[in-house]
Amino acid sequence: MSNQQVQLNIRFKVKPGKKEEFRRELSSLIEEMSSEKAFISAIVSDDLDQPDDLIIYETWQGTRDSWLAEEFIKPYRKDYERTLGDFIVDRSVSWLQPKGEWGSHITNA
Repeated sequence: MSNQQVQLNIRFKVKPGKKEEFRRELSSLIEEMSSEKAFISAIVSDDLDQPDDLIIYETWQGTRDSWLAEEFIKPYRKDYERTLGDFIVDRSVSWLQPKGEWGSHITNA
């Protein structure tokens, strides 16, 4: 397995009144994906200034290309992707590569 790591910072704009239901769906997804060999960590956060937003910050072993080829195609992810329209109005994804880290040991930067 590659020594590289990739991080996904995903912001979800959740439909009014759907945040807690979506949080449960997202938690189920994280439970599934946390058993993957390349999985390192995931953090779900509320945006204090945008109360309908949820943000997930994931760290994976590998590259963007390897994540797309190996993780995005998982059956449980396809099921999750099909349900997103019930919960969100928008999603933005930033692909990041760690280059430095202080205070934790999540990455190999």
